[in-house]
Amino acid sequence: MAGGVLEPIIGPGGARLLRLHGPGGARADLSEYGAHVVSWVDAGGRERLYLSPNAAFGGGQAIRGGVPVVFPQFAGRGALGKHGFARTQPWVAGAGETFDDGCAGLRLTLESNAATRALWPFEFEATLDVRLGAGFLDIRLGVRNRGDVAFAFTAALHSYLAVADLADAALSGLEGRPYEDTAGGGWHVQPASALRFEGEVDRVYPQVAGPLQLVSARETLHIAAEGFRDVVVWNPGPDLAAGLADLGAGQHRHFVCVEAATVLSPVVLAPGGTWSGSQRLTG
Repeated sequence: MAGGVLEPIIGPGGARLLRLHGPGGARADLSEYGAHVVSWVDAGGRERLYLSPNAAFGGGQAIRGGVPVVFPQFAGRGALGKHGFARTQPWVAGAGETFDDGCAGLRLTLESNAATRALWPFEFEATLDVRLGAGFLDIRLGVRNRGDVAFAFTAALHSYLAVADLADAALSGLEGRPYEDTAGGGWHVQPASALRFEGEVDRVYPQVAGPLQLVSARETLHIAAEGFRDVVVWNPGPDLAAGLADLGAGQHRHFVCVEAATVLSPVVLAPGGTWSGSQRLTG
């Protein structure tokens, strides 16, 4: 069980974080604020997630970087605030675990409460299960309907993946796929080539089941999802990044967001129903 696999640490700006220790020296730092994975260092000592140097921790503001949890609404596609409330709610962490294969794990839980009911009048339990290996990070979001009426939601794991230089980054696995261009408008088809990043990119690729690969500086990160129906790819580009106080000019060059998501067709849960979706990052 715990056995030293989980320890409290002080993170950027004095934030209180939990460090999950995995095999081979791999580690992941998490905040109970938003059930937010803010750092993942693999067994080779490489930081694979991006965290903005201007990120805020708490105060009702989402943490810019890492893996924000989007629930129960994606972006502004509904009556709630952007990306819902899960990323700015306090979650409760359990005890860290070491599994038989040597991997480390942690579960965080958010239950409906007065604050969530004031925004979204449903009874639910959300869980985030983090599993850490020497060369992979697996994050699974689960939702259970604890009430007596059905509800619908959209969700995503808004992963900020670190790249050495955006100009050299390429995302493959989406070739020939249709996508909704949220930045430029309309529907288009991805050419038969890897996606590269010039200016703002904000796209929803529906029903993407295959694995993806993000290549940067001769390193490849393999991205696979289960349970989520769509893939969202986002980078703000230079102009939008410069206008975001918790990001800043030039910071867009250091990450690509590749999100396991269910955006276009909401999940509907009957009373007592459950759903889960995961994203695995393998370096």
